[in-house]
Amino acid sequence: MSLDIFWFLPTSGDTRYLGKSDFGRPASNEYMRQIAVTAENLGYDGLLIPTGASCLDPWVVASSLVPVTQRIKLLVALRTSISGPTASARQAASLDQALHGRLLLNVVPGGDAAELAAEGVHLKHDERYEVADEFLGVWKRLLQGEKVDFEGQHFRIEGAKNHFEPESRPYPPLYFGGSSPAAHELAAKHVDAYLTWGEPPAAVAEKIADVRARAAKHGRTVRFGVRLQVIVRETNAEAWAAADSLISKLTDEDIHAAQANFARMDSVGQQRITALHGGRRDKLEISPNLWAGVGLVRGGAGTALVGDPETVAARLKEYADLGVDSFVLSGYPHLEEAIRFAELVFPLLPDKKPVTLRDQVLTGGAFDVRATVAERKAA
Repeated sequence: MSLDIFWFLPTSGDTRYLGKSDFGRPASNEYMRQIAVTAENLGYDGLLIPTGASCLDPWVVASSLVPVTQRIKLLVALRTSISGPTASARQAASLDQALHGRLLLNVVPGGDAAELAAEGVHLKHDERYEVADEFLGVWKRLLQGEKVDFEGQHFRIEGAKNHFEPESRPYPPLYFGGSSPAAHELAAKHVDAYLTWGEPPAAVAEKIADVRARAAKHGRTVRFGVRLQVIVRETNAEAWAAADSLISKLTDEDIHAAQANFARMDSVGQQRITALHGGRRDKLEISPNLWAGVGLVRGGAGTALVGDPETVAARLKEYADLGVDSFVLSGYPHLEEAIRFAELVFPLLPDKKPVTLRDQVLTGGAFDVRATVAERKAA
């Protein structure tokens, strides 16, 4: 089966080590463009542009990538709790036109009540999904050219009209991730692709089954994807050493502070990711080659596939066998790891072209004469 492989833009900054170190990289627009162009040239199918109080604005970042990319799709956050459907429909149509149909939208009702409060939003967990349901109902109608009058519990819309058609029909595809019953129902009713964070395959299978069954009740089908970190090296030993190195600068105080922050969130998905390791360094391999070390201090996608290329490809196939056709990947630092993953794993994935010259002898010199290994031996 064909797989969509996305990479991630670190719009809150990048690093070689989690925690305090001398190797942090600021989230400059120039760096985001560098990663985006590299990912496109390597053959990645899309880029996730995240959202959050510490992130560059995802719509501004996406707009800045219009003139420097031609093929790669951009998965941009659609914040249903802090914006209105009419303005958001116009915004989405405008950006999709500029990208010539390459826009994808990641529906984000919001998982951090404190962050939403800073935005002036004071909705409880399930209320955010009620808002998202009404928002998406209006938003989709507008992008299909309807004039909309709507009165619900959270929105009152009078005479709304979107005057700018998107290139994607009927509208840019909707992606979404959430683990609560309310989130699964929203996915079943509205979205095109449901994303889960990288839980063990059995847990992912349960979520897929629930969303699929709910969607069937609405007469719909939904695609599925997994959001994961990756730590791939030429050998398993090197990969696990890199995983250990990534968290080698973390202090117990760093972990305690991060875990306390996660504990106050009402995100069911975050609670599930945190429960996988409980903040303990000694219980981080939660499933074969699935490592939860990133989640000690990073919210959201806190698990990584760790191993050599064949092992990582095999673990991706396990998810694919469950019905997953999209993977949204990342690794620290994101520029180098985008290259490393493409070089090592793309040759093992369906429909992905190798990005390296194999079986040739190269010295990198100005007068290098390329030859295959067999030709050199014959000579």
